[in-house]
Amino acid sequence: MNGKAKGNHDRQTKQTLDAFQTRCHEAGLKVTPQRVAVYQTLVETDEHPSAEMVFRRVRRTYPNISLDTVNRTLLTLSEIGVAFIVEGSGDAKRFDANLGDHQHFRCVKCRRIVDFHHEPFDRIAVPESLTGGFTVLRTTVCVEGVCDRCRANES
Repeated sequence: MNGKAKGNHDRQTKQTLDAFQTRCHEAGLKVTPQRVAVYQTLVETDEHPSAEMVFRRVRRTYPNISLDTVNRTLLTLSEIGVAFIVEGSGDAKRFDANLGDHQHFRCVKCRRIVDFHHEPFDRIAVPESLTGGFTVLRTTVCVEGVCDRCRANES
């Protein structure tokens, strides 16, 4: 990463962490070093990690942190709206801190989840049968198939 790109990345990371801290304060949560480490680990990856994956990374800095603390923190991050659970994998819950418009591709073989963005998917109409009796908070699109890595391994 060149100097200019690193500077932009550092500013963006600071803005993201500042917004996270503001959201924690609004939700009445303390901004603990462990909570920041869990959130920062989630923000810095595009892997859509499970609690176990986040735990292994955070434990390098905070060796006494427990898997239960990481899991509860990730669920709290989802509750306050700074991350969300990628639904429907049938496996361990996976988490995403990318709140921008995007969709997911999930590989049915290796379980990798990849972000993509297809603008028409941002405007999916919710059927009136749902909007009449339910409050829709978010719509998501997940496409499933075999990823490029698994296809290459098959060849």
